[in-house]
Amino acid sequence: MVNKTIKSPGMRRQPKQARSRERVNKILDVAEEMFIAEGCNAVTTNAIAAQAEIPIGSLYQFFPDKAAILQALAARYTTLLNQKFLAIGPAVESQSLSDVLALVIDTNDQFFADYPGYQAIYIQTQGTVPELAAIEEAADVELIDATADFLAQRSPGLDADHYQVIAMVIVKSIGTLLWLSRSHNPAFRERLVDETKRLVQAYAHSYWPE
Repeated sequence: MVNKTIKSPGMRRQPKQARSRERVNKILDVAEEMFIAEGCNAVTTNAIAAQAEIPIGSLYQFFPDKAAILQALAARYTTLLNQKFLAIGPAVESQSLSDVLALVIDTNDQFFADYPGYQAIYIQTQGTVPELAAIEEAADVELIDATADFLAQRSPGLDADHYQVIAMVIVKSIGTLLWLSRSHNPAFRERLVDETKRLVQAYAHSYWPE
């Protein structure tokens, strides 16, 4: 379970007291489990409140509807993934670019494994909750900017726009291929992850041979 309450634009108000934060986190935890088990369309706010053992009025204090809960979960996933990438930051300075890219891919793949609700929610709501697409796109922009900054500091010599394009290719390739990998059996998924590493590493080597 996650103890950190995520700020989301879809929330009616942000919890300030510890008790309120615990309640919001419980709502999100229960909703996540129900969305995975039953599907987003089948779950109602009344069912979430009942499962969380809180009055429906308390849920509505923070979340005006189910879409707001989905937005808060999406924002929480984004924060969790960023935390994982920040955690590997100190380890990359002494590693080759190939090893750094492999570590980023493994971290991303492990995130999908640890939080199955991420893919379940996005697949089930694709095209129906535009706010989720906006959150995901904003997260990608943040990752692209961070990747471009990392590459520029590590291997200077290109203009800023070029680093942005390279970073976009890397981030979008990793995200798309790892997303697709989750729908396959474990053996095929493992091979696809390995091929993703080869693809991204070869692309990076075309600019910075090792």
